[in-house]
Amino acid sequence: MIVEKLKASLIAKQDELTKRLAAIETDFKKGRSQDFAEQCTESENDEVLDEIHQQTLLELQKIKQTLAMLQTEQYGICTDCGKPISKERLEALPYTKTCFNCSQE
Repeated sequence: MIVEKLKASLIAKQDELTKRLAAIETDFKKGRSQDFAEQCTESENDEVLDEIHQQTLLELQKIKQTLAMLQTEQYGICTDCGKPISKERLEALPYTKTCFNCSQE
């Protein structure tokens, strides 16, 4: 069944993202180099890591919302028109809340 397969996939992704967050947060807590040039590089890296951190948090939030919807049987129903979202769309975009037609409007 697509729902069980999707649920397992989302849980696996959630675990992966949680580990990624932990690694990023560990890196943020590390001390920085005394070398000025190295500090500049580290600062640039921190900016990139911060963006990855924010995107990871956003994706985790979407996963949690989708898992909650799976439990209430609202998953797979378009929030705009109330019609079922196609299986193909759900497989491609598991976080989607709208059907193809409504997403085009």
